[in-house]
Amino acid sequence: MSSSIRFRIVGEAFRKKAIDIPNRTERPSEFFAKYVFNKEKMYRYLPAKVYKKMCDVIDNGATLDLDTADAVAAGMKKWAMELGVTHCTHWFQPLTEGTAEKHDGFVEHDGKGGLVEEFTGKQLVQQEPDASSFPSGGIRSTFEARGYSAWDPASPVFVMGDTLMIPTVFISYTGEALDYKAPLKKALKAVDKAATQVARYFYPKVNKVVSNLGWEQEYFLMDADLYGARPDMLLTGRTLMGHSSAKDQQMDDHYFGAIPERVAAFMKDLEIQALELGIPCKTRHNEVAPNQFELAPIFEETNLAVDHNMLLMSLMQKVARKHGFRCLLHEKPFKGINGSGKHNNWSLATDTGILLHAPGKTPMDNLRFITFVVETLMAVYRHNGLLKASIISATNAHRLGGHEAPPAIVSAFLGAQLTEVLNRLEESDDNTIFNLSGKQAILLDIPQIPQLSRDNTDRNRTSPFAFTGNRFEFRAVGSQANCAAAMIVLNTAMAEALTSFRTRVDKLIASGMEMTKAIICVLRDDIKTCKPVRFDGNGYSDEWKEEAKRRGLDTETSAPLMLDHYLDKETVTMFQSQKVMTEGELRARTEIKLETYIKKIQIEARIFGDLCLNHIIPVATRYQSQLIENVSRVASVFSGTEAKALSSNNILLIKDISEHSAYITENVQRLIDARKVANRLDDVREKAIAYHDNVAPLIEDIRKHVDKLELIVDDELWPLPKYREMLFIR
Repeated sequence: MSSSIRFRIVGEAFRKKAIDIPNRTERPSEFFAKYVFNKEKMYRYLPAKVYKKMCDVIDNGATLDLDTADAVAAGMKKWAMELGVTHCTHWFQPLTEGTAEKHDGFVEHDGKGGLVEEFTGKQLVQQEPDASSFPSGGIRSTFEARGYSAWDPASPVFVMGDTLMIPTVFISYTGEALDYKAPLKKALKAVDKAATQVARYFYPKVNKVVSNLGWEQEYFLMDADLYGARPDMLLTGRTLMGHSSAKDQQMDDHYFGAIPERVAAFMKDLEIQALELGIPCKTRHNEVAPNQFELAPIFEETNLAVDHNMLLMSLMQKVARKHGFRCLLHEKPFKGINGSGKHNNWSLATDTGILLHAPGKTPMDNLRFITFVVETLMAVYRHNGLLKASIISATNAHRLGGHEAPPAIVSAFLGAQLTEVLNRLEESDDNTIFNLSGKQAILLDIPQIPQLSRDNTDRNRTSPFAFTGNRFEFRAVGSQANCAAAMIVLNTAMAEALTSFRTRVDKLIASGMEMTKAIICVLRDDIKTCKPVRFDGNGYSDEWKEEAKRRGLDTETSAPLMLDHYLDKETVTMFQSQKVMTEGELRARTEIKLETYIKKIQIEARIFGDLCLNHIIPVATRYQSQLIENVSRVASVFSGTEAKALSSNNILLIKDISEHSAYITENVQRLIDARKVANRLDDVREKAIAYHDNVAPLIEDIRKHVDKLELIVDDELWPLPKYREMLFIR
């Protein structure tokens, strides 16, 4: 009996066990944010003056003084202890692609030999994690341990189990950002300032612009017992070997299909817990690949949306275990079928309720809309290589450009109507503001089917950055990525583009030109400038790759080389001018990203070599020995000619096993040697390039021979669960 079958039998008892899911009779609105210290809880647990002050801090960015923090901490402690909370932690997002927390109990000496529950404003506002134990890119030495986490009041405190979770930024002793949240908040401040000033050309009463984000989280589920039988899954998150299943996604029957009962139970449990934590889950469905699914929430302010996505990914792992699954967030856990992304739907909106990326009803509304669309294109054009660098990783590189996800060239799709408007504006000599139609009716001659409305753009699934009616969808972000990395770049680039736009418009106005004419004049220049980044065709085609190169877009496919854009002169200037990151912080992040890339490929190479030499080759040799013994026994029973005819297939298999085994053994040693050569390089960039050019390709090359052996060796001997067993939840 093969190991995969044994593990499946072991897991059957668990899968048949009923999972205890809370049977909620309330509507989601009645238990939404149950474990979140939001404004509703603040109103109940804080004095009126403190509540008003906190609203000013959250809504307007006012400074939080220690007296207010003490009062907030007192109310927060009362609320938390009513929920059975005994500990608190600062919850932050270091540059490790995950979250971090250090739990402290609500305990202090009472001076009488006992303990008292205490939680002060100082504990709420600040904590001191060990900065040297997190990636710093050289900002902190190993002997310089001090770092600080500081409360972010814009992201509500919440309760997980017995712990009060306090979202925070994480900075070094000398003030540099060591996380994703600190520069994200600065980027959001920069785009708020720049966009507000431009929005006032059209709406003088605008006081604030907010960046919104709606992420779509794709993921795989896998039976826990089969996951545990795959060392490559355990250590890397993906299968480093495994032949494709005879049936996978080619029938297109999984996408939007009926959700399997066990998965539906998992989804229900996950949604209940997510809603209780204030994550506004909206959509769930089967994705294209077998065992692949998606969850998406309602749009939120970007800082909060990022926190909610990080929290959800952690929650998914926990809930999946409860249901006998493992949740796979790797961008490409299975070769040959679609991987997982995390589409980032991004837009800007004013405090007066105007969605800046949506068409309007008047000519001036449409001029505003065109302005923000064109300046978005300018941001993407100027920094298309940097946007790609913001989403690239050793894992996402397996997905991009694979005819299942956006290509590794950042271009923007607008659709026919908007493209026509920009072309007419570019070519015209007057100051006409063109009208834009909203949704149009689709006339269907089908009985009993109501009239449908058609958006003003189609969807282009090959575009990394597509306009979808009232927002842009950055489709290249990876499934396990922190959305903040892409949002920091996009919002900062947008702030730079809008700042430049306003400067040029104001200069023309100062020279005596009427405002509308000045806006259109600058827009016309920008439409011409950013035209190379606009592409509505097939992003998968080879012709587009050549065309993109001619247009001057970044077409680099090597992940380490893509990361060079973080240190481009234009990048440094942009981040410094918008006061988001210093050159030193950018250098540190680039080094961390390169080190992470190296470590991931290094781990894959090590476990792959171990699997080949200690699992695959011994099993192949054992099966080959059985075949040789069979040939020998046939020869002892039958005559030479007859024996040869009867054993011909086995002889061919023996030869194939020998050839594949020899190739694997020889090239695993080459893989080890290539890794050793790379490890001797001192420069982190050169080392990453060596791992990309010389180590990673060897893994893929050797894998082909391992996968051939899987088709030859007796299924009862094969040591790993196969794709046909892992990909179909029962």
